[in-house]
Amino acid sequence: QNWTKGMSYCLHSESHLDTGPIYVRENGKLHVVNQGAGGIQNVAPKTRPFRLFSRGFSVELCMNREDDRARRQRTDHFIFTYTKEGNLRYSAKSLFSLVLGYISDNVDHIDSLIGFPEQIAEKLFSAAEARQKFTEPVTGLRALQKFTEAYGNLVLCSLCLRNRYLVISEKLEEIKSFRELTCLDLSCCKLGDEHELLEHLTKEALSSVKRLLLKDNSLSDAGLRRMTAPVRVLKKGLENLSVLDLSCNPKITDVGIGYLLSFKKLNCLDISGTGLKDVDAVIKRIQMRIGLVHSKVPLKEFDHSNCKTEGWAEQTVLQWEQAVMEAIKPQDNLRSRTATLRFYGKTHRIEEVVKCKLVEAETKADGNLQFYKEKIQNCHLPLKTEVAGSHELKNNKKRALAEQEIERTSKQKHLCLTVEDWDLLNTY
Repeated sequence: QNWTKGMSYCLHSESHLDTGPIYVRENGKLHVVNQGAGGIQNVAPKTRPFRLFSRGFSVELCMNREDDRARRQRTDHFIFTYTKEGNLRYSAKSLFSLVLGYISDNVDHIDSLIGFPEQIAEKLFSAAEARQKFTEPVTGLRALQKFTEAYGNLVLCSLCLRNRYLVISEKLEEIKSFRELTCLDLSCCKLGDEHELLEHLTKEALSSVKRLLLKDNSLSDAGLRRMTAPVRVLKKGLENLSVLDLSCNPKITDVGIGYLLSFKKLNCLDISGTGLKDVDAVIKRIQMRIGLVHSKVPLKEFDHSNCKTEGWAEQTVLQWEQAVMEAIKPQDNLRSRTATLRFYGKTHRIEEVVKCKLVEAETKADGNLQFYKEKIQNCHLPLKTEVAGSHELKNNKKRALAEQEIERTSKQKHLCLTVEDWDLLNTY
């Protein structure tokens, strides 16, 4: 009884503290102290559900909060999906994908890829391309050069830069890094005779180009002389060229066409809209020297739909164009709606025929000046008589001798280089 009164006195003396109900165990039974009555009641306490955290408690998973880049990489280690019931589930990525992502993030630090399997290199290029590593000013160029040195035309075999002079001016070094291109379209870019890219065409890295489109580029006879000098004298440069489009360059005259006669493998030529004075003489000269026949109808080889960007770096070129268009406001004739469709959502380039105003005017005035090489027909048919065969053999010998004489005399004229030609060759 005295113990109870002491406990009650203690509680009343510290009534300013809310200690809650007090339980006392006595003789194996649990009693609660009634603070209002000052006694002990023999009642069982109410059980409450066990709760580790309060109702408003929430937790956030943080990984390397101090280093945002490291945290972002670590969260990429998981693949998050939803089940049929709507529950979120995650699974860890494979070691290959983790290593591929790490290397693509540091692709500019690769020393060399020569001898590396091209199947894995293509995946590595796609991973770096998705991270837009090739759009970075300095590191992107260094990384792109590692791929082009090792894989050549697999990175890019065909490049279409038609009417995209902004991309050429901003990404010239990246464009020059592509090797073993077979098709290059630079139409309607107004490059002129002194542009660095035209000088790059004569380098050995682009000796594999077979299709070259230079329509409406403000070229003149001087530009053609510079472009053909390695082929005319050194037998290097664009010696494998088979399709050449020089239309819509009114400064090219009969003298400039003479420089093109060194392209012995040329199968198709377009010189519509050039400044020719004697068209009939030029047509005969082209037919006699390189065997090209004047076409009465437009050739499909000069249709823009046949030229497109192909290779691993196809989306990279689109990323360059997107970055340039965002940084520099284009001119009104660049069709913003078409450009938007190309860039967003990794949409492929919409190929369409881009008509130059100069083409329409000059072509109507001078007519179509496209040339092609005829295929020899009926060359495997048997001869009717031996007499006919002997006469035909003699005629063929006479033609061969005449052609050899023409070629010999033309070589003698050709080797008589001017001082300007020698100065030009000294620059290579």
